[in-house]
Amino acid sequence: MTDEGVDEDKRATLRRFAALGAAAPFSGFTGESDSDAPDAIAGYVSATPGAHFSKIRDDLQLGTGETQHHLRRLVGDGTLEQRADGDYQRYFPAGQFSTFEQVTLGYLRRDTPRGMLVALLRDPDLTASEIATQLGVSAPTVSNYAADLEAAGLLSRTDGYTVQDPETVLLLLVRYADSFDADAATLASVADELVQYDP
Repeated sequence: MTDEGVDEDKRATLRRFAALGAAAPFSGFTGESDSDAPDAIAGYVSATPGAHFSKIRDDLQLGTGETQHHLRRLVGDGTLEQRADGDYQRYFPAGQFSTFEQVTLGYLRRDTPRGMLVALLRDPDLTASEIATQLGVSAPTVSNYAADLEAAGLLSRTDGYTVQDPETVLLLLVRYADSFDADAATLASVADELVQYDP
């Protein structure tokens, strides 16, 4: 592929997410830049809330400095919110998510915790070893992430594993299914079967 082809791919990606950014109801963003990058970043974060810095930079094919500059500006003008998550900085459209939802989205952006939550939403009776087998990871890995999820308020380990506030977790998985993996998309397609109506 030529350099020109790479530039065209980058421009197409930026234009696609810039259109999302321009259409989204961002309160603070004025769109006064001569670049598509700010709108593209805003649109990308709208479609992929909880994305971290490197993911935004890489998926939009931006430079590190350029991404830092625009994210700093978008956070500063109130378009985006930034949340520390371990070694990551995660970004969200401003004012759209509660603290619990932001924490949940942060964990849903990680493969193993997302896999655990998806597995438990499908079958709440799964044991740690069954989850490990399904995900192709070790039992200690599941145990370590279960402790993290419990500390974050997403999981109870009192009597087996129980997803806390499963309706919110499921809603976020369904709403942003396209930004996760195939398992999340499959779960989204049968979500109505998992929701229990109890008037």
